[in-house]
Amino acid sequence: MSFALILAVVAMPSLPADNDYQLGRNWLCLPGRRDACAVDQRVTRVSVDGALTVEPGPRPAHPAADCFYIYPTASLDPGPISDMVASSDETDRITSQFARFASVCRPFAPLYRQVTLTALRARLRGEKVDWNEERGYRDVRDAWHNYLAHDNRGRPFVLVGHSQGANVLKRLIAEEIDGKPIQHRLLSAILPGTSLLVPRGKDVGGDFKSIRLCRAASQTGCAIVWASYRDTIPPPANALFGVSRDPAMEAACTNPARLEGGSAPLDAILGFPWWRGGVAQGVMPKASWQVDGRPVPTRFARVPGRLSGECVRGAHANYLAVHVNTDPKTPFDRELTDEPVIGDNAYPDWGFHVVDMAIVHGDLLRLVKTQSAAWRAHRR
Repeated sequence: MSFALILAVVAMPSLPADNDYQLGRNWLCLPGRRDACAVDQRVTRVSVDGALTVEPGPRPAHPAADCFYIYPTASLDPGPISDMVASSDETDRITSQFARFASVCRPFAPLYRQVTLTALRARLRGEKVDWNEERGYRDVRDAWHNYLAHDNRGRPFVLVGHSQGANVLKRLIAEEIDGKPIQHRLLSAILPGTSLLVPRGKDVGGDFKSIRLCRAASQTGCAIVWASYRDTIPPPANALFGVSRDPAMEAACTNPARLEGGSAPLDAILGFPWWRGGVAQGVMPKASWQVDGRPVPTRFARVPGRLSGECVRGAHANYLAVHVNTDPKTPFDRELTDEPVIGDNAYPDWGFHVVDMAIVHGDLLRLVKTQSAAWRAHRR
């Protein structure tokens, strides 16, 4: 089943009323508030030998940039479109993927009426499910307009989204930012788990007309995009991400750990909890991470030396090829990188999708910090 079919837009008679994003309840993260982003950011470093070391969380003074985040398909609401009542389905994804960005930028994350995981799984089972992505896009657009009107105040910003969130942001950028005066405040657009098209061999054109791909850590106003697959299970012919159906275009791939190209270690930071076994058949893990039966004492676990990656052009997709450098006999490594855990043996078309952001989380935080400094230096 193609990704285009999975995310097909089906016309509906009418759309629900617009949300008021001046109301705090319509945001999952706002600066200075106790919410899904205001969590303990300590991280446990898990060495290859199984040793656990708790590293203190960062202490940002006054972040120079803002981050506007749209979460991936997460809601388990019963219908095809989620409601505006946040549950752990949404907040857990935000905490895992986005909370640590608060160490390098002010966090903004709106709640929106997305296509649900319930509907997506029904489609994967072959059931007919009608949905309309327009409602979710309009919510995000309204939240963006509210942020610009009341919170931005000329600050540089980063747009962050994964999967459905990346698709929504891709449209928002094309319609609201690309080629417009607001573009000069863009530090980067971080869009994993989608296909961003550029002319073959080029860094600009295609889906975005003037926003280039990022090719250096200090470059600003650019896009960072990748779709990750295990190097031993490359994207098949029915791959969902990193794919172009236009022979004149290719899907962009930029490795957050090495934007200029080539292989590099990936600074993976796993934010508990996360869906195990892939999107289609995912279940929640145990009560905490475990290493040889010992619980990891923090919500976040850093696993240095485990993964490396490189953007490659495959037969069917351009993708971040992830090499697992771990010993499969080590219990935590099995919990982290086994094919049944990631889900890419049963669903090779999805690849490493469920952990697209986690496997480069530390790299992304460094990039945002570097880009913020570069933007300030250029302004001076």
